[in-house]
Amino acid sequence: MILNIETSTTVCSVALSEKEHIIAEKVSYEVNSHSKLLAQFVDEILKENNIKASDIQAVAVSEGPGSYTGLRIGVSLAKGIAYASKIPLIAVDTLQILAAGLITEHSHLLVSNPVLVPMIDARRMEVYTAFFEADLTKISETTNMIIDEFSFQTPLQYRPMIFFGDGAKKCSNVIIHQNAIFVENIFPLAKNMAQLAHSKLQNKEFVDVAYFEPFYLKPFIATIPKNKLK
Repeated sequence: MILNIETSTTVCSVALSEKEHIIAEKVSYEVNSHSKLLAQFVDEILKENNIKASDIQAVAVSEGPGSYTGLRIGVSLAKGIAYASKIPLIAVDTLQILAAGLITEHSHLLVSNPVLVPMIDARRMEVYTAFFEADLTKISETTNMIIDEFSFQTPLQYRPMIFFGDGAKKCSNVIIHQNAIFVENIFPLAKNMAQLAHSKLQNKEFVDVAYFEPFYLKPFIATIPKNKLK
């Protein structure tokens, strides 16, 4: 069994999986709920299934990119559980988790052999993104990109591209092409980590519990809220 933790965006989710199957799941779409709910979700999901942390084989956590605060909260708890229970820590690409969710919920869209383009909102017209095949093979590096009317125009000439994730909605009026497909309401969820985390467990692809850090992509810059400036 693997305990899966996902906190990279506004959604907070935890799932318990056995091999690739979901045993239980907890999800909150409440904004800024991670610090309040994440530890509670983990405690509840273990107690409700009569499982101790020491009974699971690994902890998997979404590694980013995404929200600095969300990632920090998720990784900190995952590292604490892994260290205390002496079990491996697995890091899973957040964009790949998004792509897994798209495949699960919209498999009918894959018949056209599209490129999957998960997008995480990075504020204004910037997104974190990468390209994936329908088998979840990553075919481009993760990058932060400022979207304009010229974005993706070259690859769109050759294959359909599916854009999804919380960063895609703001791009739908900018990226205009007959091969551009936009899908709403796809979130990075812990349940969609199961297959990816199980594969990493089998291949012993673990990260160092002491030294692992989330993949923020951009350095964190602390700002003062506008209401504090008045």
